[in-house]
Amino acid sequence: MKSMRTVIQGLPVQLVVSQEMSRSMCMRLRYEPSDPYAVRVAFTADGSDEAVEWIIGRDLLIDGLKGPVGERDVQIWPASERDRGAVYIVLKPPDGVALLEATAQDIKRFLHETEALVPRGYESERIDSDALLRHLLAEG
Repeated sequence: MKSMRTVIQGLPVQLVVSQEMSRSMCMRLRYEPSDPYAVRVAFTADGSDEAVEWIIGRDLLIDGLKGPVGERDVQIWPASERDRGAVYIVLKPPDGVALLEATAQDIKRFLHETEALVPRGYESERIDSDALLRHLLAEG
């Protein structure tokens, strides 16, 4: 059985404001094998300690490196079919839209580490269904 360690990686991203202007930010990706389908993502503007956090499906990130995926509040796609150097992520909170540009290689490196812990297709083996059931019954 693989280690239950957490994979964390910070990487620079650009918040695209317009075609002429962008703002540097930090994106911190966090993956915990105990929640194998999710990647927690925290965005922090340069010079700020305040983070905006999102939960994005790991499969969405994996598939977004190859082609356009997602609907509604999260969409991901590679920069172009020929140039896989950048990945775009659109986040749609209730009060606006954010377009972020990240380096595909950084995201691939992070996802490679997550798949070393929990291979794609084996996520359900990491879920403690007994604990989940106990939790749900305790709430009722």
